[in-house]
Amino acid sequence: MKIATIISIQFVLHSTKIRNFLGGLLGILCLGTANAQNNSYALFKNDTLKIGNNLIERVFLWNNGNLITCSIEDKENHHKWENISNIPDFQFTKDITQADDADLIISKEKETSIHPAYTRVEVYTKIQNIQTKRVFKVFDNCPAIACHTFLKGNSTEEMEQEEKMTNSTTRKNIESVSDMQLSPTATTLDKLYLKGKHWHTTCVEFFDVTDWNNNLIQEKSFLSYRKTKHKGNLLMVRDGISGNGFFFLKEAPCPEAQIGYKGGDFITDFGTFEVTGMGITPQDITPDQWIPAYGCVTGVYGQGKCDALFAIRNYQKNIRRLLPDRDEMIMMNTWGDRSQDTKINEQFCLQELEKGALLGITHFQIDDGWQTGKSPNSGIAKGSFKDIWNNPEYWTPDKHKYPNGLTPIVKRGKELGIKIALWFNPSIQENFACWEQDAEAIIKLYHTYGIKIYKIDGLSIPNKQTEINLRKFFNRILEETNYEVVFNLDVTAGQRGGYHIFNEYGNFFLENRYTDWQNYYPYWTLRNLWCLSKYVPAEKLQIEFLNKWRNTEKYKNDIFGPANYSFEYLFAITMIAQPLAWFESSNLPQEAFCLKEQIHSYKKFQHKLHEGIILPIGNEPSGRSWTGFQSINKQGGYFIVFREYHPETTCTIPTWLNEGELIKCIPLLGHGKEFTAKAGENGGIRFSLPKENDYVVYQYEIIPQI
Repeated sequence: MKIATIISIQFVLHSTKIRNFLGGLLGILCLGTANAQNNSYALFKNDTLKIGNNLIERVFLWNNGNLITCSIEDKENHHKWENISNIPDFQFTKDITQADDADLIISKEKETSIHPAYTRVEVYTKIQNIQTKRVFKVFDNCPAIACHTFLKGNSTEEMEQEEKMTNSTTRKNIESVSDMQLSPTATTLDKLYLKGKHWHTTCVEFFDVTDWNNNLIQEKSFLSYRKTKHKGNLLMVRDGISGNGFFFLKEAPCPEAQIGYKGGDFITDFGTFEVTGMGITPQDITPDQWIPAYGCVTGVYGQGKCDALFAIRNYQKNIRRLLPDRDEMIMMNTWGDRSQDTKINEQFCLQELEKGALLGITHFQIDDGWQTGKSPNSGIAKGSFKDIWNNPEYWTPDKHKYPNGLTPIVKRGKELGIKIALWFNPSIQENFACWEQDAEAIIKLYHTYGIKIYKIDGLSIPNKQTEINLRKFFNRILEETNYEVVFNLDVTAGQRGGYHIFNEYGNFFLENRYTDWQNYYPYWTLRNLWCLSKYVPAEKLQIEFLNKWRNTEKYKNDIFGPANYSFEYLFAITMIAQPLAWFESSNLPQEAFCLKEQIHSYKKFQHKLHEGIILPIGNEPSGRSWTGFQSINKQGGYFIVFREYHPETTCTIPTWLNEGELIKCIPLLGHGKEFTAKAGENGGIRFSLPKENDYVVYQYEIIPQI
């Protein structure tokens, strides 16, 4: 059978009898898909469900839809883990009861402008009075399988509140086997129970609310021992005997922002690994609506030094396709000069466009102040986000500031090759109850002016209904705009989504930094980007560079003040991400516009740079380090290397190259020279930069060796 025919088929298995009758046929059809061009597949046969592709396969005992993992296989590295437990993977109660009303739907989802093609597997079952739906996604040629769980029912009595772990200091001495026994975990999104006791584990906790936080990740490495709870969105586990590993990625907000959070995301106990914290409270369950829990991704990787990070990034890059005309941007937003909305009007925007064009920006975003309504952050008249739809004109252009609407701005931007973007704050009252009106406001702006990019600010997601309505808001806009709209999701304050949820909608506006308040230091920005880039795609982050000529007196005698760096260097920090010119271009001195040459050169390789797997290299930025990034493609990639305020003109930097690989480095920007080198221990490459606070961008190619 041809693949095209398979893609068009959808199976719904309504009962055990029908399921057994179709099992063999379903297995044959989906197996054909599995063997063609690395395609993903699902196979159901003889009470066993298999989901996978050419890199990974997870096998489940059907168990009337209450799935129990049998094994998970890393096909590329020829390693299989056998699950030794008969407890279902997903639990919302300690009591293991019989499931019924099991259904199965398998479909092949075609590629869209948002995601690549993938196999979708929907598993339905009923446990007591709660119905569950688990939706698995597996992309082609990706070593990970995602699962999103949904619940609904007529009663919440069966769903137990997630328990808090006992503090380890209250536990008694262990003098017998019985002393080791602990009660099972009541609620788990997923789990693996494996043989062995040599598990080297790393848990990564993420932090947003960047107006208050300047340390955005925390890594904790440990040997799995006894039942312990850990906070984080990512758990990486490596078998100390085989060297192979697997990971759980919890697709949820940062821990402290999660709904109904009980202090942990993962529970480990020797070879036991559980994902907990569903993001659903018993009160959320309703009989007429599927309520989404947080997602969980399971992936596998080999023994190589970068295999784990490659596997995680492979999945992350599949969540949202990176399209050059839609997702690449060098955006200018005027809020960074602290004028707030006091200058925003038609004349000001036209002036900014002219200056922005001289700089080479691709997008101009009008922040808070373009709209008729006044926000609480207005510098003109303190407004409110409460009951904003009492003013039906709130999200229309201010007629006094823009007597001709936004048409002249959009028209002049188009003439200059600059796309116009806007700031928007959904009405947060009553759990985003007005999401439809909010969505219609953006849809109207899209149809009236063709504006496709919106910075979404002011979010607060304290409960499940808010999260649901917010998704409805995003999805309605995409559906009504041919999926052309892109959202810049602000993670600077409040109970928001963090880095691992809503990823399919656009990119993340990472931080507000201002010279006015002396909280902009170039190496701080570089450090936050460097730390996050190990686990979050750098190309999905908007990273700021500021007007270094403002407020120089506030940094007097501070060697790390912005004025001590070239404007080109400040821009270079942002290249690996999506550059954000966080200033008013009309405030720049004439010398700043020399940057246009570098921006013009950067545009030529921006998308190729972002297509690679981007990881940090060198030492953590400190203001005195040799540091940087590597973008890795099949036969080469890019290096961006920074010599901070460091005395040495050369430095051997560990990279993600394999020892012995021969590369040729061609400089594209900055102040390096062409060279050829062989990677040493830990992929070490010796770089040279003549001055302190300097940088270079290299394109490198791997030279075949005979």
